[in-house]
Amino acid sequence: MEKYAWRGKIVPGMQEEYKKRHDNIWPEMKEVLADAGIVNYSIWMQGEELFGYYECEKGVEYAAKVQAESNVVKKWDEYMKDILIMEKDPVTGAQPLLTQVFGFR
Repeated sequence: MEKYAWRGKIVPGMQEEYKKRHDNIWPEMKEVLADAGIVNYSIWMQGEELFGYYECEKGVEYAAKVQAESNVVKKWDEYMKDILIMEKDPVTGAQPLLTQVFGFR
């Protein structure tokens, strides 16, 4: 199973709003993530810094393709843009993939 990790930033002072929106994530957004083969998804926050991690049952490329083609993801991105500072990969439209340098099982 391929792994995917990303990082981002929250607009200063919007940490609670970011958490609130994820506490109330749309069911249709969860459905897109599941359709993309994304499992074990978690997002970590320290101050304004974010770190996200998930595993891709169908591969990273497939997960990126499903998300890039989803109108739900486009709506979510629009909904989050006032509180989130996120670099996007110009090719995939997703957050740039971090390079794993260590793993331990």
